[in-house]
Amino acid sequence: MFDFVRKHTRLFQFALLILILPSFVLLGVEGYSRFIDGSNTAVGTVDGRKITQAEWDAAHRSQVERMRQQMPQIDAKLLDSPELKLEALNNLLRERVLFAAAQQQHLAVTDAVLEQAIKTDPQLAVLRGPDGKLNKAVLAAQGMTADMLVQRMRQDMLLNQVLGPVGQSGTAQQASAKLVFDALLQQREVQIKRFEPAAFAAQLAPTDAELETYYKDAKVSARFKTAESADIEYLVLELDALKSGVQVSADDVRKFYDENVSRYTMAEERRASHILINGGTNAQEKAKARERAQELLAQVRKNPASFAEVARKNSQDEGSAARGGDLDFFARGAMVKPFEDAAYALKTGEISELVESDFGFHIIQLTGVRGGEKRPFEAVRGEIEEEQRRQLAQKRYAELAEQFSNIVYEQSDSLQPAADKFKLTLQKASVQRQPAAGAQGPLASPKLLDAVFGAESLKSKRNTEAVETAPSQLVAARVVTHHPAVVPALAGVKDAVRQGWIAQRASELAKKAGEQALAQAQKGSEPAGLSEPQVLSRAKPGTVPPKVLEHLLRADAAKLPAYTGVEVDGAYVLARVNKLLPRDAAVVDDKRAAEQYAAASANAEAQAYFAAIKTSLKASIKPAAAATAAASASAASAP
Repeated sequence: MFDFVRKHTRLFQFALLILILPSFVLLGVEGYSRFIDGSNTAVGTVDGRKITQAEWDAAHRSQVERMRQQMPQIDAKLLDSPELKLEALNNLLRERVLFAAAQQQHLAVTDAVLEQAIKTDPQLAVLRGPDGKLNKAVLAAQGMTADMLVQRMRQDMLLNQVLGPVGQSGTAQQASAKLVFDALLQQREVQIKRFEPAAFAAQLAPTDAELETYYKDAKVSARFKTAESADIEYLVLELDALKSGVQVSADDVRKFYDENVSRYTMAEERRASHILINGGTNAQEKAKARERAQELLAQVRKNPASFAEVARKNSQDEGSAARGGDLDFFARGAMVKPFEDAAYALKTGEISELVESDFGFHIIQLTGVRGGEKRPFEAVRGEIEEEQRRQLAQKRYAELAEQFSNIVYEQSDSLQPAADKFKLTLQKASVQRQPAAGAQGPLASPKLLDAVFGAESLKSKRNTEAVETAPSQLVAARVVTHHPAVVPALAGVKDAVRQGWIAQRASELAKKAGEQALAQAQKGSEPAGLSEPQVLSRAKPGTVPPKVLEHLLRADAAKLPAYTGVEVDGAYVLARVNKLLPRDAAVVDDKRAAEQYAAASANAEAQAYFAAIKTSLKASIKPAAAATAAASASAASAP
């Protein structure tokens, strides 16, 4: 049989091709690859349509990119956290649910509504040109086109139509709001007595047998367990160290300055005011607009000081007309080209001829110029030297990084060869699985510590791989001695165990005494040692611990005085409620109470409506996807 296969290999290859080819024809190469790599796996469903793994990954990437733009210094590890991935999936599910609901309800955003939003939305003011339309140059600088922005706005407005009316429909009666806030912010006059463990500790003297029994409790002994640690030696190859050894020639510095002088010249900016007359939609309207613009040009040429007043009364650029046509300072590229060319050809105070652009006819007056000065060579020499030193060091680092990684791997029984070759100092430290408080540099890197405490590293005590602990910083380490976590013998920690035993027993006695006093008080025997009366509420908690405050405010006060008690921080707090007082109107008046209640009510209605839509569309996240994210989160938080 095997001989037959060997002799007829080409025949079998042809047969396999015939079997496989239809799959590619039907699915396409991309579909086939998705089938293989699992990117088409369903992680959720909405109205019978699946959300794929690839779509989840894309949503997470978009979320990460937005966060990076908003917070450039954010830790990359946080961006890849399981919690953030699950949040991206939940947001994607919500978006799909709202889209499906919008389709079922035949909702749409008309071009007129969208155009009005573009013209009036204050958040888009920076993106609008003098005529109120989207400025393509500004959008391009943000990596967008007008079509992209319009599509995004249409999508957001469509989704808002689903829940928006529900959220806006929330109304609340004044009486209901008053009732809710009266209960929430009710004030109570109380007196308190604390039973502290310290009052009982002095009378406690544990025997050796009691300490031994106490220490045998796994929960107790775990508190005295020594942390796992390792004594390591490590090498650091980094860009900053290489920079100190790089020399830069004076000729290269001067040459760089001469070739890049524009980098050291402040960009010139100009300030102008303009009067805009819209060009119209046909030749007749355009001719009429030109004639009107010529009349205004003659008027301001005759009296340049009247430019601002003429702009306020006649300019059809609504954004700048109220400011007398002022457009503030702008650099090259911020305005349409005809406008920019004219503005940059004027001298301060001059008024241009008519300038025609896609927006209509402009009359421009230059009101200011700033920038354009060149910084002298000596002023920037240090910057250039530092930049060239960094560039040369970066090039050298790139060359050495691969060599460093190879040598610590190939000669894995010692870091000394790498230290000798790259003239690095072999450093020593004692570390634990988690970075120590206040740790800095490589020893604060979870990636390095993960490598150090890897099973193979601890077992063989060979070099770890070279780990990038920071940009342009590689570190390799080797475990010299491993100290596993152990529970010490009782004799070594006897004093600490005794203190723990006493603290626990004293707390138990304090609680017992407090509960006895509470029982007697509830029978009519008023306890001694109560504090002076004080008025407390959720808005004015005073110095009372939150747990005690919540217990006091929840206590049944149908019959006064009322007594209650609660254990907190090892002590026991006994409290007497003397009076019930109305809420302080200065904290939340009736008007604000009604507004906040209405907002909370509307939000609750919107959430309930969304939950109902989810149920009707049978929208859900696959258990496997949620379990994977949860497992990743547990693994990420594990010590």
